[in-house]
Amino acid sequence: MKSKALLIFTGLLFYISLSGKCSMDEKRELATFGGGCFWCVEAIFERVNGVFSAESGYSGGHMRNPDYKQVTSGTTGHAEVVQIAYDPSVISYQELLEIFFKTHDPTTLNRQGADVGTQYRSIVLYHNEVQRDLASQVIDKLEEEGIWNDPIVTTVEPFEAFYSAEAYHQEYYENNPNQGYCRLVINPKVEKFEKVFKEKLK
Repeated sequence: MKSKALLIFTGLLFYISLSGKCSMDEKRELATFGGGCFWCVEAIFERVNGVFSAESGYSGGHMRNPDYKQVTSGTTGHAEVVQIAYDPSVISYQELLEIFFKTHDPTTLNRQGADVGTQYRSIVLYHNEVQRDLASQVIDKLEEEGIWNDPIVTTVEPFEAFYSAEAYHQEYYENNPNQGYCRLVINPKVEKFEKVFKEKLK
């Protein structure tokens, strides 16, 4: 009887564990953005309250499983992107879009600062029709506000595949704070983000 009771109890715990996992997954959604070097974009979104993870990788191209060298050659069609897993009950997709557009320059074609090439293009890859519509609405609103002198060139495209970047690219800013690019390029972006969006910080 004891062994049977133990089996029932163990099964109940397993069911509860599975149920908890499912409910957690129901609150987890994905957003995929490219706005120049993925080190910069990742460093920003890792600090956002409601974001579970921000992973650097490649998307929007035609080659399967590309590596960094292939992507930077500009021949695969991929952009450097960050895939964000977030809790929509804490931060909305529209808020993520606002952060994305205001922490990079969406008016420079295939370029962010000194980083030049199609892999550095500004791109929103939508996972569903709601994301597509919201991205278009946010772009229209920003154009109306006239924040930038030049028109927004960010493309809004359907998400097809995400390929995680090599391990050394992940959390690059956190792991290499004294590297020249981090100090000169990423630091100012992070500082600006933390000042403008302080209410959204973890």
